[in-house]
Amino acid sequence: MGCGKTTVGKLLAERLSLTYTDLDSFIVQCERMSIARIFADMGEAYFRSRETQALKALGDLGGIIACGGGAMLSEENAHIARSIGKAVFIDTPFDICYSRIEGDTSRPVVVANTRQSLKDIYDARYPLYLEHSDIRIDGSGSPDKIADDIITALKEVK
Repeated sequence: MGCGKTTVGKLLAERLSLTYTDLDSFIVQCERMSIARIFADMGEAYFRSRETQALKALGDLGGIIACGGGAMLSEENAHIARSIGKAVFIDTPFDICYSRIEGDTSRPVVVANTRQSLKDIYDARYPLYLEHSDIRIDGSGSPDKIADDIITALKEVK
């Protein structure tokens, strides 16, 4: 959360003339309920299975897909992402991420956790994000800089 994937994803889609899809929003649309409600009513395992199904479906459509924070923790999802395109990790320092999400009451994870517990989540996920990505981009710059860096990196890995 707070790394810039939504803002940067939309910029990338615009610059590359591709569609943009937020994976979580796609799931909400398909399920016709919020992610918080999906977790409460069906559980995390159900949500994670829908996440994998949605990633497969969106992969067939192409474009830029912004995954939720938990999606790329799964080896299966990382494999799917890498088979349909390039998995990009926007490597944004915790303090920057936190400054962007602090006090955001629309994010259940932020509301339910302290700064330290969010840092613990960040630290636990970081090595998996590195392992499950094809490209690592420094996320401490502006959205325009990050988008430019991703475009440059995509050209280099072709």
